[in-house]
Amino acid sequence: MPNALQPSTGRRRNPATRAAILATTFEVVAELGYARLTIEKVAARAGVGKQTIYRWWPNKGALVLDAVLERSLGPGEPADLPDTGDLEADLTAVLVATVEEFADPAFDRALRGLTAAIIEDPALSQDYRERLDEPMRELKRRRLRRAQMIGDLDPDVDLDLAVDLIFAPVTRRWTERSGDLTPDGVRAIVRHALRGLSGPA
Repeated sequence: MPNALQPSTGRRRNPATRAAILATTFEVVAELGYARLTIEKVAARAGVGKQTIYRWWPNKGALVLDAVLERSLGPGEPADLPDTGDLEADLTAVLVATVEEFADPAFDRALRGLTAAIIEDPALSQDYRERLDEPMRELKRRRLRRAQMIGDLDPDVDLDLAVDLIFAPVTRRWTERSGDLTPDGVRAIVRHALRGLSGPA
């Protein structure tokens, strides 16, 4: 049944309408896949006119990106990585949460479709980098920088390389549907990565 939504005025987004459109978009892409999702299907299910969606999002790639970000992060900026003083435990907690999200069939299908679209669409790829990838990389660098300051990581380690060594194996295993994506597998990735990145004993 279409959602009863308040109308929007001009180009200003009504928060309730925006939230309903993004929630509906996530439902549709999780149910049908990215290729079969259309603006018309989202509009019909959300109970809005398709021009409302086109007024706020230029294409379905931008719409799905916002829907995935809303589902994954919620409103606002990404939160800092945990800092309990135990770097290995903190990074493991982040990556275990990541693989749990990957294991959600709805999120998995939505993210795989979006990933394929990002590869094909340079504008969408840039939007993804600016809005999610680079902000998240900076949070990861910030956590690792604090670890360097207290001697948990080699002070000469390139932090961008360190981020790749710690986080990229999980993404690769998910993308290729290969390798161990259990909590024990994640712990092993973090343990071995930090062994190579830690400072002199």
